[in-house]
Amino acid sequence: MKKLINKISAELEKELQLYESCLKTSLNSEVKLINTVLKYIMKMKGKQFRPILCILSAKLEGEPNEKTYISAATVEMLHVATLLHDDVVDDAGIRRGWPTTNSIWKSKLSILIGDYMFSRSLNNIVKLKSLDSLEILGSVSDRLSKGEIFQIENSIKKNMSEASYFKMISDKTASLISASCKLGMMSVSSGDKKNNLSRFGEYLGISYQLKDDLFDVLGNIKEIGKPSNLDLKKNMLTLPYIHVINSLDKKNKKKIINQLKYYSKKNELKEIKRIIINNGGIEYTNNKILEFTKKAKNEIRSFKDSKYKKLLIDMLEFNINRKY
Repeated sequence: MKKLINKISAELEKELQLYESCLKTSLNSEVKLINTVLKYIMKMKGKQFRPILCILSAKLEGEPNEKTYISAATVEMLHVATLLHDDVVDDAGIRRGWPTTNSIWKSKLSILIGDYMFSRSLNNIVKLKSLDSLEILGSVSDRLSKGEIFQIENSIKKNMSEASYFKMISDKTASLISASCKLGMMSVSSGDKKNNLSRFGEYLGISYQLKDDLFDVLGNIKEIGKPSNLDLKKNMLTLPYIHVINSLDKKNKKKIINQLKYYSKKNELKEIKRIIINNGGIEYTNNKILEFTKKAKNEIRSFKDSKYKKLLIDMLEFNINRKY
């Protein structure tokens, strides 16, 4: 599946270069230390999932322009800023196979760099000169914060319903992906179809997080760039665990929870994986990924067929089949 995302990136080579130039300009600082840390962060830029979605959404009904690239850069800055803060909260040592910023420069600087990126994203929002764009990005910032705090609250309780979990991942993950798609469309068109792109991104974002939930159970550092079962160790349960726990009666639920806690403390990941698989957690999560992927695909049916519509569908396929 790496070939597929590379193929999509190759189709957008010129546009991604313009986006990267915009991002670099947006982040440039007179403070040497800021530039040093940001240069390191940008080296591990990942799949550029959100910028690609922003550009493809614009290309559905027009040609990307300065507002498209500003939108893509703004969403990416918000995304990276949340990752920096998440790594501090989680005391994470690895991100995308690289040492995290907080493990190199300590937590204080990592938080401040995240704050700097938030401030630069605000500066970019002003450049868009659009109250609608301001409202979207303001809502995203609100949802990101609520989603993160809600997760921490429920990790303390060590309990979460499936409905609450979907609300949380909608805020934490899907909100930014939804904004990427909607802002991309808005940069070239003022039509109502921007709401279709917003929902497309929301459903894709949910399925994207659910795929990460599977990696949390099944993956390893070599494949996904972070330890598997990290969320369980932090008492932050993901959908495979939530489904297994909530599908059992009170007696068996308590038994499974105790087993999961025991194996987690002993770092016996194979046993955790066995419990989740045997109780249908993986199959259930895979079915939910397909369900939300179908919903996303339905949202772009009304757009005329084009190379870029096909590439958006390819992004859905990439998520279903990705290995990292």
